[in-house]
Amino acid sequence: MNWYEALIFGLVQGLTEFLPVSSDGHLEIVKYLFGGIEESFLFSVAVHGATVLSIIVVFWNDIMKLLRGVFKFTLNEETLFALKIIVSMIPVAIVGFTLRDEVESLFVADMDITGSFLLVTALFLTLGHFVRKRDKPITYGGAFIMGIAQALAVLPGLSRSGSTISTGLMLGNSKNELARFSFLMVIIPIIGANFVEVVTTETAEVNLVVLPLIIAFIAAFVSGYVACRWMINIVRKGKLGWFALYCLILGLSLIIFA
Repeated sequence: MNWYEALIFGLVQGLTEFLPVSSDGHLEIVKYLFGGIEESFLFSVAVHGATVLSIIVVFWNDIMKLLRGVFKFTLNEETLFALKIIVSMIPVAIVGFTLRDEVESLFVADMDITGSFLLVTALFLTLGHFVRKRDKPITYGGAFIMGIAQALAVLPGLSRSGSTISTGLMLGNSKNELARFSFLMVIIPIIGANFVEVVTTETAEVNLVVLPLIIAFIAAFVSGYVACRWMINIVRKGKLGWFALYCLILGLSLIIFA
């Protein structure tokens, strides 16, 4: 992978990881447009690590507040919030440990598969956009249902943020709480997925040129930071309709023309 391919991959990964348009789906499209180019092991770990770092930077104060509350070892507000995040991770952990090979078999730059799941994302976003807004707090049951939505979003074209946020909106959750919860609930699963990839890869690639790796990391971090802050404002304003239209047009275009 040369430097401009790394730049494009990093930008696409960072932007689409947080916008409700599916990062995996867009990376599959990029691979298709580049003639089936493959991500290396180190490259995949680097760009996903960069997006996690961007979330941590954006939510640094929230994370520190949660940790301080948790380490008081009492059932305070922060501890209860952290427990809901743990509950939300159960479905994606089950999928990750039991269906990993089946999920990975779908990542073959097949535009019919990607386009179809983009249409599902468009449906999720449309339902979330038109649902009657309420201000219910996130419950443990709601956290688990959002976790199921996150687990389904391992499929190429099905947006993680779009699925979880739309699910929360349909459950009537507060938009302000939902924006924070949706992004915090993904930190450990992404770190966990990278860890599993590290320990299950027999031979890590060490011949990757350093410059493309650095470019991809910086591009993913900067674009991820911008997209994350932008998405928080979008959720709070409830403006998901345009992303639904985008996913609908893109999904149909892939199925019809690609």
